[in-house]
Amino acid sequence: MDTQKKNYTLPIIMMIALFAMISFVTGLANPMGVIVKNQFGATNFMSQLGTLANFIAYAFMGVPAGLMLQKIGYKKTALAAVAIGFIGVGIQYLSGVAESFYVYLLGAFVAGFSMCMLNTVVNPMLNTLGGGGKKGNQLIQIGGTFNSLMATIIPVLVGYLMGDVAQATIKDANPAMFIAMGIFALVFIVLMFVNIPEPDAATEGEKLSYRTLFKFRHYVLGIIAIFIYVGVEVGIPNIMNLFLTHQDVGMEAAAAGAIVGTYWFLMLVGRFVGGAIGGKVSSKTMLAVTSLCGLVFVAVAIFASPTTTVNMPVFKSDISFGLTEAPINVLFLVLCGLCTSVMWGSIFNLAVEGIGKYVTLGSGFFMVMVCGGGILPTIQGAIADASTYMTSYWIIFAGLAYLLYYAAIGCKNVNKDIKVD
Repeated sequence: MDTQKKNYTLPIIMMIALFAMISFVTGLANPMGVIVKNQFGATNFMSQLGTLANFIAYAFMGVPAGLMLQKIGYKKTALAAVAIGFIGVGIQYLSGVAESFYVYLLGAFVAGFSMCMLNTVVNPMLNTLGGGGKKGNQLIQIGGTFNSLMATIIPVLVGYLMGDVAQATIKDANPAMFIAMGIFALVFIVLMFVNIPEPDAATEGEKLSYRTLFKFRHYVLGIIAIFIYVGVEVGIPNIMNLFLTHQDVGMEAAAAGAIVGTYWFLMLVGRFVGGAIGGKVSSKTMLAVTSLCGLVFVAVAIFASPTTTVNMPVFKSDISFGLTEAPINVLFLVLCGLCTSVMWGSIFNLAVEGIGKYVTLGSGFFMVMVCGGGILPTIQGAIADASTYMTSYWIIFAGLAYLLYYAAIGCKNVNKDIKVD
């Protein structure tokens, strides 16, 4: 497909808007973990079940979403995803009415179907419209910038709505639910009238094989990398939020939400920079540098004393910056947002580079592995229950070590003999 002779500005804008929508809904799981922990007396492990439900849906929907791309195309798949997302958030709203933890989990699971389908659409679309390589990565980084903008707003907004953590319930997050449903409805209407190209389609009647797809070593190692990465990205702020609102620290939900929001704000900054330099700096270099820096930050956080506090600048609910006293561990964990910011686009770009017509299947199974965003934080929560919050961050450290390996060695395409056109 020649992306140079056609103007794809409107489809690109639409894909970036969907990128933001993914983060808005996924981001609800973080502050909701604090809410259900209080309202239902949940453990740290149980508080992460909403995140697990949201991300485990990717394991069920990733392959079907990839097949949907082949059969009904990008636009219809996106429309179906938006409709399902509206239903998922609606169920989460009803969980507040019913005051049921299990209804909330069902809503998170259904919303996860939507997020998986949207991710399956927007990533290969942006990568292809950018022409792959550095330009493809650049477009994904720009999409990620808006993704991070929403992620920055959600914990701050919901934390502000919760107020006193001792009295917070799911109903306190209703305004955020209504906003999400309204955006879904608006996006559905707009998307119906936007012309979305259908790149990288297989030859009519041709059936692509997962067996062939999995012969690409760099793709297989890449889907493992994305499993780990999403777990790292989600686990850092989720457990940090629980740590801050635990009685040993005793921070109110609004203040903790502001600190967690600062992590996502730094992801926004990192993705903005990544989008600006993505056309010049390779995905391999981006991933290697950020993985190494993340390892250093997490190691310092683990070994630093939680009783040592610092005044750190945070992104507050009135959309301003101010100083908040917090454990020094948290400062270094928040700085990890700069590192995790560009990893998604870099890993996706490296994993699908050179797989040609297999990109639709590849994108679908890539999303299956996003379930790591639910599995690793849940394991982290269990470790926090059994030991300490900071001990649980060894899971994050190990994950970043693998990402450094993938950037340095695992991303090389050693299967160039496979026919991809």
